[in-house]
Amino acid sequence: MKRLLLTLCITSIAVCFDTLAQSTTDGGNDVADISLSEQFDGLEWRCIGPYRGGRANAISGVVGDDRTYYAGYTGGGVWKTDNAGANWYNISDGYFAVGSIGDIAVSTSDPNVVFVGSGEHAVRGVMTSYGDGVYKSTDAGQSWVNVGLKNTRHISNVIIHPVDYNTVYVAAQGAVHGPNEDRGVYKSTDGGATWFKTLYIDENTGVSSLVMDKNNPRILYAATWQHRRYPWMVESGGPGSAIYKSSDGGETWNKVTHGLPDMMGKIGLSVSAANSNKVFAIVESEKSVSGLYRSDDGGINWKLYSTNPSITSRSWYYMEVFADPNNEDLVYVLNAPLMRSKDGGKTFESMRVVHGDCHGFWINPDDSDNIAMAEDGGATISFSKGNTWSTLNNQPTSQIYRVNADRRVPFWLYGGQQDNMSLVVPSRSKNYGILSSDWHNGPGCESAMVAFDDPYNPRVIYGGCFNGRLSLLDMQTKEGKDIMPYPMTNLGYEAKDMKYRFNWNAPLINSPHDPKIMYYGGDVLFKSENGGFKWEVISPDLTRNDTTKQKQGGGPFTNEGAGGENYNTIYYIAESTLEEGVIYTGSDCGMMHVTKDGGASWTDITPAGLPETMIHSIEVSPHDAGTVYFASTRYKFNDYANYCYKSTDYGASWTIIGTGIQEDDFFKVIREDIEVPGILYAGAERGFYISFDGGSSFDAFQLNLPVVPITDMIIRDNSLAISTAGRSFWILDDLSAIQQSMGKFNNESVQLYKPKEHYRIFGSPGFFLITEHAFGENPADGVELNYFLAENDTAELKLEIINSAGEVIRTVEGTHEEIENRVMGGRGNLRSPHTSKMSMNRGLNAFTWDFRTEPLLKVPDAYVFGADYRGHRVAPGKYSAKMTYGDMVSEVRIVIKDPPGLQLPPSVWEAQQALMQSIENRINEIHESINTLVTMQSQLESVDTQISSEDGLEDLKQARDALAKKIDNWQSVVIELRQKGFQDALNWPAGMNAEYFMLRNNLDTYDPVIPEGYRARFDDLEEQWVRHQQLYNDIMSDDVSAFNTLYRSKNLPVLPARKKIKP
Repeated sequence: MKRLLLTLCITSIAVCFDTLAQSTTDGGNDVADISLSEQFDGLEWRCIGPYRGGRANAISGVVGDDRTYYAGYTGGGVWKTDNAGANWYNISDGYFAVGSIGDIAVSTSDPNVVFVGSGEHAVRGVMTSYGDGVYKSTDAGQSWVNVGLKNTRHISNVIIHPVDYNTVYVAAQGAVHGPNEDRGVYKSTDGGATWFKTLYIDENTGVSSLVMDKNNPRILYAATWQHRRYPWMVESGGPGSAIYKSSDGGETWNKVTHGLPDMMGKIGLSVSAANSNKVFAIVESEKSVSGLYRSDDGGINWKLYSTNPSITSRSWYYMEVFADPNNEDLVYVLNAPLMRSKDGGKTFESMRVVHGDCHGFWINPDDSDNIAMAEDGGATISFSKGNTWSTLNNQPTSQIYRVNADRRVPFWLYGGQQDNMSLVVPSRSKNYGILSSDWHNGPGCESAMVAFDDPYNPRVIYGGCFNGRLSLLDMQTKEGKDIMPYPMTNLGYEAKDMKYRFNWNAPLINSPHDPKIMYYGGDVLFKSENGGFKWEVISPDLTRNDTTKQKQGGGPFTNEGAGGENYNTIYYIAESTLEEGVIYTGSDCGMMHVTKDGGASWTDITPAGLPETMIHSIEVSPHDAGTVYFASTRYKFNDYANYCYKSTDYGASWTIIGTGIQEDDFFKVIREDIEVPGILYAGAERGFYISFDGGSSFDAFQLNLPVVPITDMIIRDNSLAISTAGRSFWILDDLSAIQQSMGKFNNESVQLYKPKEHYRIFGSPGFFLITEHAFGENPADGVELNYFLAENDTAELKLEIINSAGEVIRTVEGTHEEIENRVMGGRGNLRSPHTSKMSMNRGLNAFTWDFRTEPLLKVPDAYVFGADYRGHRVAPGKYSAKMTYGDMVSEVRIVIKDPPGLQLPPSVWEAQQALMQSIENRINEIHESINTLVTMQSQLESVDTQISSEDGLEDLKQARDALAKKIDNWQSVVIELRQKGFQDALNWPAGMNAEYFMLRNNLDTYDPVIPEGYRARFDDLEEQWVRHQQLYNDIMSDDVSAFNTLYRSKNLPVLPARKKIKP
């Protein structure tokens, strides 16, 4: 017989975390050799949503794959779905330098080849951003390269040859606000490597529509559009507007005119794939000849078929026509709403769509029932020819004008969403994400600035709308009321004929000194002290009041009187937080004024030499009474320079600031840090910037924020919240590392930054997870700790959390391994699970302590119903974090506040903490004993294998079987090993350890008060455990010893007795 050494030693199980090997890397690089944004790489923005789609101009399906679609938004970039719109995900972040998209084309010969023309084609007077040319992907959108035409600004169409994907055509609409020689039709025969302009009219005329005969790709039609936008009007039409045809693949073009109006505006074109001779044109012109034209001979002759005003209204914004590829009599016209003709364009019916303002359309050539729409509410797909559509509420692409925030805990954000309603969104929720059920619509409309009666407990909130409309919403009764200072529709009026002129995005604020006082901006400043029921004019006209720029808002054919072209209006209001009655106003025509006496007198403080600009935002320093900043823009004059100013004497003198901003970018908003004077945050058209020297210089500080126009910012709870024109709301949760470092790091040390004080708030992990991309991102539960590492080397990194008694309650180690895949534009919808490791990257790192103590001991490979092996959450109080990096140490204080609305004496928290700790101690005891017995069972099985073939050992075999049975009987009470998943819990009752887990989990909640039944249950479990603890000790001392004695008598290795568990 072979001699067998039976160790049966208790395997050492690490209670904290597994130790991973650390790789050796070169640590000699200085952090100064990476950008400021990279140095702060550990900081991350999170998108809180809402997941309600914003304006989209472009959409394309994939021929042969009716599940896959691409959508292009007017600020949100390019998104893709591979499940027919159930989920959308961004594919342009990290590759595109702009977020505005005009058109998308997918090759029919190789669907991996995708071209995108940037710069939205349905341009507005408000909320419009420019593009920078054409992007190409050869891997179905996984990666992109810019292939030129950067100065085209706005692209209406991209067409890929149906057989040769290297032959590509681009219709360049061109700059919106000024002359642009890069307009016209471009052609490439080498996949975008080189481009040739084949059709050009003049610097004021671009191409609004370009279509190809799919049956003969040598035939193309182009519609040219003479247009220009000024801040006060839109010109749509002139001699440059026309239709051209090419029969040689776009090399040469001929103007077609027979049957068309002599003078036209915007035109949209479509060729029927079912009958190539049939060409449709939706034409803006004089009312009597404006409508749908059709040619039945390939564009030679044209006839007006419909003058239905619903297909040509607001022509500058719509004018898109699409012929069904399989039915020559079926044609769609995009407007508000979608219009359809079944008789070749003679009559039209409106179709039901999800939103209403329609701009992009795709029809599956293999199945005409399958259509896709890009509209002002996002992208949506139908398989029933428009009877039903996929949802728009899974796209976080809202264009939001401004952001305001109350002072609740957690705080809520407010703002108006273009082409929708105003929004009220929490900065975090108690769900696993910020769901659609967590946010709601507010007062006013799409262009609203939002204010409230009480920032700490808003009962009534106020929201503006275009043309001066203003309303309130009672959050308790859900009733609203209009409180416009001077009720007047103003729609269609010339601005000079209005009693008061209001901007599309008229400013509305509460006084920081008395929230009952509101200010509202028209051409004069209004003040109300009674919730908007009475308004007092407290200023003269604070604009240039140039009546030559207050006329009809559109021409020569279509007026635009919705309010977006109202000019000479107040665009921003700011009151000093340090001095009541010091109020600044800025106008859309570049005038700055200040009053120091609450409006009794006003001073013109417009900087000398400042051209006519739009004062987009004003920031009054929270630290120095005389310091004020403003950011203004001139992009509406085709000037993309940065106009940003600072004054330290109430505007008596000004200094230009903004050094460091990239070319063709411009600030829209500046905010000064509320804790540290001189730290400035700047939101721009294409990015985010920071200054640590009061504005003398700025650095790009994008972090993981996508490229998107930033429209506004506000600081609450030491977090920075922003509104964007295409990606909804985002929050940078804790500014402490920025404030404490001032952008400078000690390259010889480790530095842990003191976090802001945190409330004991946490969310639900969610029982059933819905769609992955359908809700905003909550912050990670716990305290985010930022720490700086000068080098990326092999030194050991350790974090210890210490309570007020000086006890280490949690230990975490560092790792060089990748902890989480970082994705530009956010980490996804769920904050990553709390990792047991800290990153060790050069620069700033982040780790979230989840309020919890050390994890519990596990039983390997065992399913325990309801088990949560994380330690319990600590009570509110004072703690410290100690970080050790090699021989360097950094330590900071941590303060955890009571949950909002819950104030209890410390004794209640102490009782909860003591009981949870007792339960966890018991779980660890039980699991240690189980693990010991599991190991022993394994060893006994080995013994059985060795003695089974031996003679004369029947008594030993019987003893082995008896010991094994006793162990099984004991285990069956404390743990149910037959359970392998949730459904098994319905078959076999849970073991004692699961009962303890249930108690601990249900006690570890928001409210620490212990229900009486929980104490009774704990006492009962303790009685049971005392009995089974004694049985365990008996097994270890009596049964194992007896088995060893018998075993020894057989001249076999001794089975050692196990240590007893202390009662």
